[in-house]
Amino acid sequence: MERKNYPALGDPVGPYVHAVEHNGFLFLSGLTAFGSPAQKGSVSEQAEAIFSQIASIARAEQVGLDAIAKVTIFVTSLDDIVALRETLFRIYGTALPASSLVRVAGLFSPDLKIEVEAVLAVS
Repeated sequence: MERKNYPALGDPVGPYVHAVEHNGFLFLSGLTAFGSPAQKGSVSEQAEAIFSQIASIARAEQVGLDAIAKVTIFVTSLDDIVALRETLFRIYGTALPASSLVRVAGLFSPDLKIEVEAVLAVS
């Protein structure tokens, strides 16, 4: 098992690493738009920022977003679910991952509307 951090994401702000690789899978910690220009944006804008981070990790691992095997998406509201789904279909293209969607009471900052955990196949 290998614990990994990615310079493009900055240092983790808590007791965790960005990802753990094990048996050909990369398990990503939850990602948000915190600290990005999208932090106060719509759920779709925040999703774009998050998947940009995931794409950065994928590039570092020499894979694409089509390597996403599973996502767990936490949202604070289901009000904009149609827009979020449209954004996700565009990001995923034809490589749809297994997915869970969970509505939560809140995330660690009131501006945040979405957090994404992902598992990528990297070998």
